[in-house]
Amino acid sequence: MAVTSFQDLPLAERDREWDGAAAEKRVRKWAGAEDEPNEKYRDAHLWYDAEKKDHFTAYKLLIADVIDGRLRAVPRGIMAAGNVLQGARGGVDLPEEDVDRVKSHLAKYYKKMGDTPPWED
Repeated sequence: MAVTSFQDLPLAERDREWDGAAAEKRVRKWAGAEDEPNEKYRDAHLWYDAEKKDHFTAYKLLIADVIDGRLRAVPRGIMAAGNVLQGARGGVDLPEEDVDRVKSHLAKYYKKMGDTPPWED
């Protein structure tokens, strides 16, 4: 199991809509990962199962999209991931030992946006 490294991606506009399914398709194309995941594809997510890294289903918590040819963290995607970590939409199945590290990673993006993560409210 693995938490992805913090990429410090540039932020998209705060009011940009978030469509995770559409972002997933754009990220796969941008990363050249249409047949199987690769490192560029991994950078758009917060967590992946390192033992199954060759399978798209191993990647969770997408927070980025491709905008003008560049990978950017999308504030509404960040907030959606934060809410899922808090149990929204049925939560996310992550190993207990990775949850704090995922939250720490995501908290860096909340700080970059000038916000507080929901688990700190």
